[in-house]
Amino acid sequence: MTEPLFLLDPSHDNSPVNCDEFHTGWKLSLPSHIRKHAIQVMRLKKGDRLQLSDGRGLRIHASIQDPQSGLVEVVAVGKEPRPIISTVLVQALAKSGHDEQAVDMATQVGVDAVIPWQADRSIAKWKSEKTGRKWDNLLDSASEQSRRAWRPELQACMSSRQLAVYCQEESARGNVVILLHQDALHSWPEVRSQLEHLVGLGHEYRVSVIVGPEGGVSEAEAASFVEAGAKATRLGNNILRASTAGPLALAAMSDVLGRFDG
Repeated sequence: MTEPLFLLDPSHDNSPVNCDEFHTGWKLSLPSHIRKHAIQVMRLKKGDRLQLSDGRGLRIHASIQDPQSGLVEVVAVGKEPRPIISTVLVQALAKSGHDEQAVDMATQVGVDAVIPWQADRSIAKWKSEKTGRKWDNLLDSASEQSRRAWRPELQACMSSRQLAVYCQEESARGNVVILLHQDALHSWPEVRSQLEHLVGLGHEYRVSVIVGPEGGVSEAEAASFVEAGAKATRLGNNILRASTAGPLALAAMSDVLGRFDG
């Protein structure tokens, strides 16, 4: 069985755990929420292996010594580097859970940050504490399911006006912002060529993908984003759902960025 991974800190304070605090042979007790899931739900037994992570690159391989108390022994410890070129999904709020499906799949693909967007045509509304907690839990579960040592960062929900400012600021820094739009003049091969150029430079960059709601991005929004530096792009000829456009674009980007090579 593939070693299941559990996030050590569910509080999302973005404080990395010091890798030097752990070493081979060191014993520790699993936090209660991990012990319950690993032992009671997954029914892991003595000798079974699991992984622990702080969601900030730390990956601990451990072996269960005492299932009842949740005692495990560290087998190996490592710190995975953050990708040089990071990816961001700007996902418009969408009805029927399509936005959450997009975030779930994007996390599995390997997105580094998620920005909720209250688009003009979004029917769903962002309720700060309630919705934020729900998306945080979703990022946790998707990160654990996909065995990721880096959990995506959930940033504050943006309005269309704030997103236009984001596009302007990212473009000024030399980062890339892609607006997926069905009526765009640019095609995906042009984006691929631009990403290949960034990879060749070997510097840190950020690539953001903007995905609209079911009704699509309004003309006013599209115009403001493009004017601010975003590149409106078609992702093929088919019209994709709000739940699939972002993950598909991120998967195509990840291939260009070499994330599937390892």
